[in-house]
Amino acid sequence: MRILHTSDWHIGRTFHGHSTLDALRGVLDVLVAQVREQEVDVVLVAGDVFDSATPAAAAYRLLSDTLAALADTGAQVVVTSGNHDSAARLGFQSALLREGVRVATDPATIGTPVTLRDADGDVHIYPLPYLEPALLRHRWEGVRTQEQAMSRAMELVHADRVSRGGRSVVVAHCFAAGVEPTHGLERDIQQGGLDVVPLSLFDGIDYVALGHIHGRQRLADHVRYAGAPLHYSFGEATKPRGSWLIDLAADGSNVARWLELPVPRSLVTLRGAFEEILADPAYAGHDADWVAIEYTDSVPVRDPMRRAQERFPFCAHVAHLPAVTRSRADTSYVARVRAARSDRDLLDVFLRHVREGEGATTAEADVLAEVLDDRIRVEASL
Repeated sequence: MRILHTSDWHIGRTFHGHSTLDALRGVLDVLVAQVREQEVDVVLVAGDVFDSATPAAAAYRLLSDTLAALADTGAQVVVTSGNHDSAARLGFQSALLREGVRVATDPATIGTPVTLRDADGDVHIYPLPYLEPALLRHRWEGVRTQEQAMSRAMELVHADRVSRGGRSVVVAHCFAAGVEPTHGLERDIQQGGLDVVPLSLFDGIDYVALGHIHGRQRLADHVRYAGAPLHYSFGEATKPRGSWLIDLAADGSNVARWLELPVPRSLVTLRGAFEEILADPAYAGHDADWVAIEYTDSVPVRDPMRRAQERFPFCAHVAHLPAVTRSRADTSYVARVRAARSDRDLLDVFLRHVREGEGATTAEADVLAEVLDDRIRVEASL
C-alpha cells in the first residue's frame, strides 16, 4: 500500500502579519498533483489542519477544496485533529465531506480503525485525535499527562490490532521522545518530561505518521514526522518542506521516500550594521525573499522597518541585536533616576538605559545642552 504522510497545514496562520492562504493553496495544489502522479492509496494528515480553533471562512474553503481534490485522485484521506484545531468544528465538517474522506476528532472512536485493503491484505489505520489530558479525565480515570493519555489510547489500539491481525498504521499528533524541536514553532509543547510520549508505545505498529513538529524527522524506520508544508518561521529557513511517501510491504516493512514541496518565497536572515545591509549589492538577490534583519549597531536606528522595506519589499522582521552588549549597572533604573542631580544627568541615565549602557555621543550631548539651555532661558523670561 502506498501512503502519503503530511501534517501541520496550519491553515489560516499568518507569517509576521502576512496572510499565507494563497501560498499554502499553491503548495497544497502541488501536493494533490503528487498524490495523483504517485498513485497514492491513502493520504494521512496528522493534525493541526487549522491554526486556530476559530478559523475564518476562507480557511474552511481551502480545506474543503483540498480534501475534495485529494478524493478526486482516487486516494482515501484520513485526517486527525491537532492541538490547534477545534475538534468540535473539524468534526462537524467531517459530516459534510464526501465518501473516502474521514476526519477523526472524537476520542470515543480510538481503537476503531479505518480498514483498507490492497493485494496483500488488510491495512488497519488508527487515527488518534490530539489528546488533551484535561478533557479526558472524565473518560479515562487517572489520566493527567499527555504520556498517560497516549498510553491509554495505544492500549486500545494494540488490543484491537492483535484481534484483527493484518498490518497497522497509527496517525497521531504528539511530542515523541527523541525528537528535536524546531525553532520557535511548537508554541504549546512542554519539554519538561510530562508531555513526552515514549517511542515504546508504538512498538508493533508497522508505520506511525506523526504531526506536531514542523520539520521532517525520522525517529525510527517506522516512526516519522512530516513537518509543515510551509515555512512559518525564519528559524526554519533551511528546513526542507514536503511529505513522506511510504510503500508498506506485505510483511509490514516500509520504504520511505521524501517528496519535496515548493517554497513559494525563500526566507533569509541578514545580520550586520544596518546601513551596510541596506547598501550591500551582494544582497540584491534577496529582493523577492522574506527577509529578517538583525542589525548590530550599538544604538537603535530610526524607523528601521520602513527603511528596510524600501530596500527589501518583503522584509517581515527587524531586530536590534547589538554586537557588543554592555553590562547593566548594579543599581536599578529607578534608583539611577532618583540619583540624577540635573536634567543632563537624567537624560544620560535614560539613554544608557535604552541603549545598552551607551550614553550620548559628543554631537548628541551638544544638541541636548543647547535644548536645555534654551529651556532655561525661556523659563527665566517668564
